[in-house]
Amino acid sequence: MKKITDWITLTGKNVTLVPLSHDRHDEFVCAIEDGQLHKLWYTSVPEPDNVHKEIERRISLNIKGTMLPFTVIDNATGNAVGMTTYMNIDENIPRLEIGSTWYARSVQRTSINTEAKLLLLQYAFEEQGCLAVEFRTHFLNHQSRRAIERLGAKLDGILRNHMQAKDGSIRDTCVYSILLSEWPAIKTHLEWLMAKPR
Repeated sequence: MKKITDWITLTGKNVTLVPLSHDRHDEFVCAIEDGQLHKLWYTSVPEPDNVHKEIERRISLNIKGTMLPFTVIDNATGNAVGMTTYMNIDENIPRLEIGSTWYARSVQRTSINTEAKLLLLQYAFEEQGCLAVEFRTHFLNHQSRRAIERLGAKLDGILRNHMQAKDGSIRDTCVYSILLSEWPAIKTHLEWLMAKPR
Protein backbone atom coordinates (compact mmCIF):
# COMPACT_ATOMS: atom_id res chain seq x y z
CA MET A 1 0.00 0.00 0.00
CA LYS A 2 1.17 3.52 -0.73
CA LYS A 3 2.29 5.69 2.15
CA ILE A 4 0.12 8.75 2.73
CA THR A 5 3.03 11.00 1.73
CA ASP A 6 3.60 9.27 -1.64
CA TRP A 7 2.82 11.58 -4.57
CA ILE A 8 -0.57 10.96 -6.18
CA THR A 9 -3.01 12.68 -8.54
CA LEU A 10 -6.72 12.82 -7.66
CA THR A 11 -9.09 13.58 -10.54
CA GLY A 12 -12.72 14.65 -10.43
CA LYS A 13 -15.21 16.20 -12.83
CA ASN A 14 -14.47 19.82 -11.92
CA VAL A 15 -11.09 19.67 -10.21
CA THR A 16 -7.80 17.78 -10.35
CA LEU A 17 -5.31 17.65 -7.49
CA VAL A 18 -1.75 17.14 -8.72
CA PRO A 19 1.57 17.05 -6.86
CA LEU A 20 2.71 20.55 -5.93
CA SER A 21 5.63 21.85 -7.98
CA HIS A 22 7.14 25.09 -9.22
CA ASP A 23 5.64 24.52 -12.70
CA ARG A 24 2.53 26.53 -11.80
CA HIS A 25 4.29 29.35 -9.96
CA ASP A 26 2.90 32.19 -12.11
CA GLU A 27 -0.62 30.76 -11.97
CA PHE A 28 -0.41 30.70 -8.16
CA VAL A 29 0.60 34.36 -8.18
CA CYS A 30 -2.42 35.22 -10.35
CA ALA A 31 -4.71 33.19 -8.09
CA ILE A 32 -3.44 34.98 -4.98
CA GLU A 33 -3.85 38.39 -6.60
CA ASP A 34 -7.44 37.40 -7.51
CA GLY A 35 -8.98 38.76 -4.32
CA GLN A 36 -5.71 39.92 -2.74
CA LEU A 37 -5.80 36.81 -0.56
CA HIS A 38 -2.43 37.52 1.03
CA LYS A 39 -3.89 40.66 2.64
CA LEU A 40 -6.49 38.76 4.68
CA TRP A 41 -5.19 38.98 8.24
CA TYR A 42 -6.77 35.70 9.42
CA THR A 43 -5.29 33.47 6.71
CA SER A 44 -1.77 32.30 5.87
CA VAL A 45 -1.81 32.75 2.08
CA PRO A 46 1.71 33.65 0.88
CA GLU A 47 2.61 37.04 -0.54
CA PRO A 48 2.98 36.83 -4.34
CA ASP A 49 6.74 37.40 -3.97
CA ASN A 50 6.96 34.46 -1.55
CA VAL A 51 5.23 31.77 -3.63
CA HIS A 52 8.52 30.07 -4.55
CA LYS A 53 9.50 29.91 -0.88
CA GLU A 54 6.08 28.53 0.11
CA ILE A 55 6.29 25.78 -2.53
CA GLU A 56 9.76 24.88 -1.22
CA ARG A 57 8.45 24.79 2.36
CA ARG A 58 5.63 22.42 1.50
CA ILE A 59 7.84 20.12 -0.58
CA SER A 60 10.42 19.98 2.24
CA LEU A 61 7.67 18.88 4.65
CA ASN A 62 6.77 16.11 2.21
CA ILE A 63 10.39 14.93 2.27
CA LYS A 64 10.19 14.90 6.10
CA GLY A 65 7.05 12.75 5.90
CA THR A 66 4.57 15.17 7.47
CA MET A 67 2.80 16.69 4.45
CA LEU A 68 1.49 15.80 0.99
CA PRO A 69 0.92 19.08 -0.88
CA PHE A 70 -1.28 19.49 -3.96
CA THR A 71 -1.85 22.01 -6.70
CA VAL A 72 -5.59 22.55 -7.22
CA ILE A 73 -6.41 22.65 -10.96
CA ASP A 74 -9.73 23.98 -12.27
CA ASN A 75 -10.62 21.46 -14.99
CA ALA A 76 -12.68 24.08 -16.89
CA THR A 77 -9.63 26.29 -17.49
CA GLY A 78 -6.70 23.99 -16.84
CA ASN A 79 -5.24 26.62 -14.52
CA ALA A 80 -4.00 26.35 -10.94
CA VAL A 81 -6.48 28.07 -8.62
CA GLY A 82 -5.03 27.19 -5.23
CA MET A 83 -3.18 24.79 -2.96
CA THR A 84 -4.24 22.19 -0.42
CA THR A 85 -2.48 19.52 1.63
CA TYR A 86 -2.59 16.47 3.78
CA MET A 87 -0.64 17.65 6.82
CA ASN A 88 0.23 16.61 10.38
CA ILE A 89 0.26 13.06 9.03
CA ASP A 90 0.48 10.20 11.52
CA GLU A 91 1.01 7.01 9.51
CA ASN A 92 0.81 4.83 12.64
CA ILE A 93 -2.82 5.53 13.54
CA PRO A 94 -3.36 6.55 10.61
CA ARG A 95 -4.73 10.07 10.89
CA LEU A 96 -4.17 13.37 9.12
CA GLU A 97 -5.34 16.93 8.71
CA ILE A 98 -6.57 18.53 5.49
CA GLY A 99 -5.34 22.08 5.62
CA SER A 100 -3.10 24.91 4.40
CA THR A 101 -5.81 25.35 1.77
CA TRP A 102 -6.51 28.49 -0.21
CA TYR A 103 -8.38 29.24 -3.44
CA ALA A 104 -8.55 32.18 -5.84
CA ARG A 105 -11.50 34.40 -4.97
CA SER A 106 -13.18 33.62 -8.32
CA VAL A 107 -13.57 29.91 -7.48
CA GLN A 108 -14.52 30.25 -3.82
CA ARG A 109 -18.04 29.01 -3.01
CA THR A 110 -18.07 26.90 -6.18
CA SER A 111 -17.96 23.12 -6.64
CA ILE A 112 -14.13 23.29 -6.66
CA ASN A 113 -13.78 23.08 -2.87
CA THR A 114 -16.57 20.53 -2.38
CA GLU A 115 -15.14 18.15 -4.96
CA ALA A 116 -11.55 18.67 -3.79
CA LYS A 117 -12.58 17.73 -0.25
CA LEU A 118 -14.55 14.73 -1.56
CA LEU A 119 -11.47 13.47 -3.43
CA LEU A 120 -9.16 14.04 -0.44
CA LEU A 121 -11.51 12.44 2.07
CA GLN A 122 -12.23 9.48 -0.19
CA TYR A 123 -8.54 8.74 -0.66
CA ALA A 124 -7.80 9.18 3.06
CA PHE A 125 -10.58 6.90 4.26
CA GLU A 126 -10.95 4.37 1.44
CA GLU A 127 -7.35 3.99 0.23
CA GLN A 128 -5.35 4.82 3.36
CA GLY A 129 -7.77 3.60 6.02
CA CYS A 130 -7.53 6.76 8.11
CA LEU A 131 -9.46 6.61 11.36
CA ALA A 132 -10.02 10.37 11.43
CA VAL A 133 -9.46 13.41 9.24
CA GLU A 134 -9.08 16.77 10.92
CA PHE A 135 -9.67 20.37 9.81
CA ARG A 136 -8.44 23.48 11.63
CA THR A 137 -9.18 27.15 11.10
CA HIS A 138 -9.06 30.53 12.84
CA PHE A 139 -11.97 31.04 15.24
CA LEU A 140 -12.78 34.32 13.43
CA ASN A 141 -12.56 32.88 9.90
CA HIS A 142 -16.31 32.41 9.63
CA GLN A 143 -16.25 31.67 5.89
CA SER A 144 -13.84 28.78 6.43
CA ARG A 145 -15.79 27.49 9.43
CA ARG A 146 -19.03 27.46 7.42
CA ALA A 147 -17.30 25.61 4.58
CA ILE A 148 -15.93 22.97 6.97
CA GLU A 149 -19.30 22.54 8.69
CA ARG A 150 -21.01 22.27 5.29
CA LEU A 151 -18.85 19.20 4.60
CA GLY A 152 -20.36 17.55 7.67
CA ALA A 153 -17.33 17.80 9.96
CA LYS A 154 -18.03 18.18 13.67
CA LEU A 155 -16.41 20.68 16.02
CA ASP A 156 -14.11 18.87 18.47
CA GLY A 157 -13.20 22.02 20.35
CA ILE A 158 -11.34 25.32 20.36
CA LEU A 159 -7.65 25.63 21.16
CA ARG A 160 -7.37 28.95 22.99
CA ASN A 161 -4.29 31.12 22.36
CA HIS A 162 -3.09 28.36 20.05
CA MET A 163 -0.76 30.17 17.67
CA GLN A 164 0.39 33.54 16.42
CA ALA A 165 -1.24 34.94 13.27
CA LYS A 166 0.89 36.68 10.64
CA ASP A 167 -0.18 40.10 11.93
CA GLY A 168 1.11 39.21 15.41
CA SER A 169 -2.30 38.59 16.99
CA ILE A 170 -2.88 35.38 18.93
CA ARG A 171 -5.19 32.93 17.23
CA ASP A 172 -7.84 30.70 18.76
CA THR A 173 -8.07 27.59 16.56
CA CYS A 174 -11.28 25.65 15.85
CA VAL A 175 -10.61 21.92 15.46
CA TYR A 176 -13.08 19.84 13.43
CA SER A 177 -12.99 16.20 12.40
CA ILE A 178 -14.69 13.47 10.42
CA LEU A 179 -14.36 9.87 11.68
CA LEU A 180 -14.05 6.76 9.52
CA SER A 181 -17.41 5.52 10.87
CA GLU A 182 -19.03 8.78 9.68
CA TRP A 183 -17.52 8.67 6.20
CA PRO A 184 -20.30 6.72 4.36
CA ALA A 185 -22.93 9.31 5.34
CA ILE A 186 -20.57 12.23 4.67
CA LYS A 187 -19.71 10.79 1.23
CA THR A 188 -23.40 10.51 0.35
CA HIS A 189 -23.88 14.11 1.50
CA LEU A 190 -20.96 15.44 -0.58
CA GLU A 191 -22.07 13.53 -3.68
CA TRP A 192 -25.55 15.02 -3.20
CA LEU A 193 -24.05 18.52 -2.95
CA MET A 194 -22.09 17.90 -6.15
CA ALA A 195 -25.24 16.76 -7.98
CA LYS A 196 -27.32 19.79 -6.99
CA PRO A 197 -27.94 22.26 -9.83
CA ARG A 198 -25.97 25.49 -9.41
